[in-house]
Amino acid sequence: MSRPARKIEPHPLIERLTGELGYPVVDAATHHAFIDRPGLNVLFFPGDPATVRDATDVAVVLPELVAAFGGRLSPGVVIDVFGDGDALRQRYGFTEYPALVFVRSGDYVGTLTRIRDWSDYLEQIGQYFDAPARRTPGIGIPVVSG
Repeated sequence: MSRPARKIEPHPLIERLTGELGYPVVDAATHHAFIDRPGLNVLFFPGDPATVRDATDVAVVLPELVAAFGGRLSPGVVIDVFGDGDALRQRYGFTEYPALVFVRSGDYVGTLTRIRDWSDYLEQIGQYFDAPARRTPGIGIPVVSG
């Protein structure tokens, strides 16, 4: 028997990203099309704003980061924390929310979790524009040969 899907209460600061600012909502069906776009794309995983302290802080900072990089950073928001969002979280291998996952033209380049100092954001994201692609960490089970 499957468990009923958990719903989170929407938060106005996160809804602003998709409503007012027009950031796309990314789910399993749209994920590949989003990350395959040219340039540096960032997936914002806020988590549940009722339990994740920094979720709304990063929701405020994200548009400022987009502006700071002159539109070269394309954001999307993963709102479904417990369904598609959890599968995508596992794919990218982070364990703390909120998370910003950076993908350049389909290739994973890095993740920043929790709220950071402004200078840390600028330095790290600036490096992601030219950083080599990395293997997506994923969350997996270690394989032991016997």
